[in-house]
Amino acid sequence: MNAIGIPETFLEPVGLSLQVSIAATVIAFLTGLLMAWRMSTAAFYGKTLVETIFLLPLVLPPSVVGFILLVMLGKNSWIGQAAESLLHLSFVFQPLGAVIAAAVVSFPLIYQSLKSGFQAVDQELKDAARSQGAREWQVLAYIVLPLASRSLQSAFILGFARALGEFGATMMIAGNIPGRTQTIPTAIFFAVDGGNLSLAWALTGCTILLSFGLLWISSRLKTE
Repeated sequence: MNAIGIPETFLEPVGLSLQVSIAATVIAFLTGLLMAWRMSTAAFYGKTLVETIFLLPLVLPPSVVGFILLVMLGKNSWIGQAAESLLHLSFVFQPLGAVIAAAVVSFPLIYQSLKSGFQAVDQELKDAARSQGAREWQVLAYIVLPLASRSLQSAFILGFARALGEFGATMMIAGNIPGRTQTIPTAIFFAVDGGNLSLAWALTGCTILLSFGLLWISSRLKTE
């Protein structure tokens, strides 16, 4: 119990989930922003294949995504070995692993929402800006982003909601270490498994409230 009587078994996964989800959403949003702009403006051979790869985490089972991340970032991979030797970083059973897992699974939603928003901007406005000498980053910053602001907001909110509910990929790469890598979904699973239904209900109610609020805000943004 803390000073106000709320169990740490409730506060720790909620706090960690919020931190992981915010970090993951920021990473996925910035990456999705660059990729969505590139894919909505460029034409190149293999574009369909690249976009299919971007959207793949949306349809793959989260455990499969987690396994791939484990193979790519584990201590036996060159990425994992390089990160550990050069930066003293480890991805497996660490909060960073949970952030990466949540970012990967939320990226497709963010990317698709941003790309749709960019494509909805009048092409004549973008062409007019280019004809006046505007560079691509200026077209993006001064025309596309302001006009697609609702799509940006919706993309961030939906990405955050997806990251908040991530379970399978997180379990594979980050595990379930209380106070370290235990997020709300993993805490609920193990609370039910251990017969602690009161904790499971409390965490479930918290998740429902957060998700409802996020979806309500997203719906309001679309109708305003």
